[in-house]
Amino acid sequence: MGNILLYSAIVGLLLTSACGSTKKNASAPSSAPDVESVKQETIIPAADQLTAYLPLLKGKKVGLMGNQTSVVGPQNEHLVDVLLREKVDLKFGFAPEHGFRGDIERGEKVSNDVDSKTGLPLFTLYGGNEKQDSIVQSVDVMIFDLQDVGARFYTYITSLHRVMELCAKHNKELIVLDRPNPCGDQVDGPVRKDDKFKSNVSYHKIAMVHGLTVGELAKMINGEKWLENGRQCKLTVVPVQNYTHDSMYDLPVIPSPSLPNHLSVRLYSSLCLFEGTDISVGRGTDWPFQVVGFTDPVYGDFTFTPGEKAGMSKHVEGKGAINYGLDLRGLDADKQKFTLKYILDFYNKMPDKSKFFARAEFFDKLAGTDELRKQIIAGKTEEEIRASWKPELDSYKKMRSKYLIYPEFK
Repeated sequence: MGNILLYSAIVGLLLTSACGSTKKNASAPSSAPDVESVKQETIIPAADQLTAYLPLLKGKKVGLMGNQTSVVGPQNEHLVDVLLREKVDLKFGFAPEHGFRGDIERGEKVSNDVDSKTGLPLFTLYGGNEKQDSIVQSVDVMIFDLQDVGARFYTYITSLHRVMELCAKHNKELIVLDRPNPCGDQVDGPVRKDDKFKSNVSYHKIAMVHGLTVGELAKMINGEKWLENGRQCKLTVVPVQNYTHDSMYDLPVIPSPSLPNHLSVRLYSSLCLFEGTDISVGRGTDWPFQVVGFTDPVYGDFTFTPGEKAGMSKHVEGKGAINYGLDLRGLDADKQKFTLKYILDFYNKMPDKSKFFARAEFFDKLAGTDELRKQIIAGKTEEEIRASWKPELDSYKKMRSKYLIYPEFK
C-alpha cells in the first residue's frame, strides 16, 4: 500500500477540484470562496478516501461490484486499477445492468467476461448467475461501488440487494463505498407495497424517488430484514465526506448511456415512466431524457428524429421518424424534481388514449403499482393522485429517517 499517502494527497487536491462539487446557491457571488468554505462544501466520495478502506482489505481476498462510475480522484481513475496497484488481492468483478464499462444497452444480456484492460474475471448478477454462490464463497470481502441516481427503477440498487443476499448467505463482509445521491433532495412518488409488482425495476418497498444513498439503502435493507429469511449482511459503509441531502452533485462519470449529464439525471425519475409507452424520451439522440415526443404533431412544435447512438441503438422508440413534443434542454437542472405533469400532458393529448399504455404491465412495474395507470385513465389530476399515495409515502419517510447517514434536506 505504498501509494496510500499519494492518494491521500489526491483526496486533498479534490478540495480545489471541480469534480463532485456542490451547488447549493446558484445566485452566490462569483468571487472565489475562502479555503475554509471550499473545505466545508467539497464532496468527497468514499472511493477517494483510500486510507478509510484499504486497511480493511489487507491480507484478504476481495471481490468488487463496480462499473465505469467506480472512479477515484480528480483524474477519474478506475477503482480496479487503483486496487491492483495497491496490491489488493482482487479476484473478480461483478457487473450491473449496463456492464463493467457501462457500454451495454438497457435490458441487454450482460455476459461473463474478462476485463480487457486488467484481465480481471468478470461475472454478472443482472438476471442471475448460476455460479454466483461459488464466486462469492471464493473471497473474504466484497466491495460495492456504483453510482445510483435516486430512482427506484434504476437497477443498480437491485444489484446492491443481490450482493447483500450473497454476502449474508455465505457470511462474507460487504463494504459499501458510498456516493452522493444526485436526487437526494427529495422523497416522492408511490411506494411499492404489493409483491406482484416486484421486479428488477421495482425491487424494494420504497418510494419511487427514494432519497437515499446506496449506503443508507443498504442499512435499510439490513435493518428492515428484507434479505431472504430475515438474514442480515455484515455491512460496513464508508461514508461520503461533506455531503448532505440538500447537496447538488454533478456526476463526474455518466452512470449509463442514456443519462449523459446532470439535467438528464434530474429529469429521469419524471420521464422514465414513458418507457411503459411508445413515447420517445430522446434515446437515439444527443439529448436522452431531455426531450419527449411522439410521431404526431399534436404533441408540440419541437421536433427531433431518433437514430442510433452508442449504447442507444436497439431499444429506440420512434427511431427514424420525426417526433413532435417538448424540448426540456433549457431547464435549470438543480430545480427539477419529480412530477407527473409530462406523463399527464402526453396522455391528455393522445387522440386514441387506449393506445397510450402500450406496455401497461411494464408501466405498472415502473410505478410499483397499477393504481397510477388507472388514476391517469380516470382523468385524475396530479394533486388528486399525490393525495392518494401520501399515507404510504409518509410512513416510508418515517422509516427512512432511521437509516440516514447524512443531514436531511430542508
